[in-house]
Amino acid sequence: MGDDVHDHGGGGGGAVWEVLLPLTAVLLLAGTYLLLAHRAHGRNPVRRWSRRRTAVFLTGCALLGAALLPPVSTFAHEDFRGHMVQHLLIGMYAPIALVLGAPVTLLLRTLPAARARRLTGLLHGRPVRVVTHPVSALLLSTGTLVVLYSTPLYNATMDAPGPHRLVLAHFLLSGCLFAHAVAGPDPAPGRPGVPARLVVLGVAVAAHASVSQLMYGGFLIDVRAPVGQVRGGAEIMYYGGDIAELLLAGALVATWRPSRRSTARAIAAQERFPVLGRLLPKPFTRPG
Repeated sequence: MGDDVHDHGGGGGGAVWEVLLPLTAVLLLAGTYLLLAHRAHGRNPVRRWSRRRTAVFLTGCALLGAALLPPVSTFAHEDFRGHMVQHLLIGMYAPIALVLGAPVTLLLRTLPAARARRLTGLLHGRPVRVVTHPVSALLLSTGTLVVLYSTPLYNATMDAPGPHRLVLAHFLLSGCLFAHAVAGPDPAPGRPGVPARLVVLGVAVAAHASVSQLMYGGFLIDVRAPVGQVRGGAEIMYYGGDIAELLLAGALVATWRPSRRSTARAIAAQERFPVLGRLLPKPFTRPG
């Protein structure tokens, strides 16, 4: 660890663009979602798009905007603790809310049938299934943190606006990918069951804790910032990451439903052994 404080915020016209570009991007994202929700309602007024999902997605947009705009963005340029706050907002909190807004499901409802079938076929394709597997998502999100903070990569990206934006984009995309792989409500063909996803989430919790503790102790970390800032950033990463992962675990449990196969097996068991079946909890069945 060095003693330099990062500063590449720029001034004048550059500072204006630093605000206008992310603000425009976030507004476009929120506006596109609202437009699709309006179209979904127009195509099927009976089956309205969930207001709860809309509210959650807009919350994600707000978190993203808070991370990319002052004062957080200014703090992130000047202080490693600010960078970590920005990292958590862009890479963990905003993705959870954006993914729970089910944007792919909303898009499928608004596309013409032929395009919706093509998109569904793409989602079922092997490349997408591999990338969206929880283990792949874990490596792309949590795994890359080790590379970022234990090599000169972090210092290099903080000294150049272009690579720095790429890092922020990586935080957002890999965070969305991980949230989708673990607890996303959108279609995810080939996604493993809840126990396997809970194991992956547990590994992510352990990896985050390990990286933050190494950062606090100054071991195997290459971050050019004052020691106090690095330790403060490690604490923010440790506690803030735990809260985000608890939220993701809550979303996973809340969206879990017993599989049809398990339900069928339970019904068959009750039919085969009626006495035992009366002692067991009844499986979920549709009324009527």
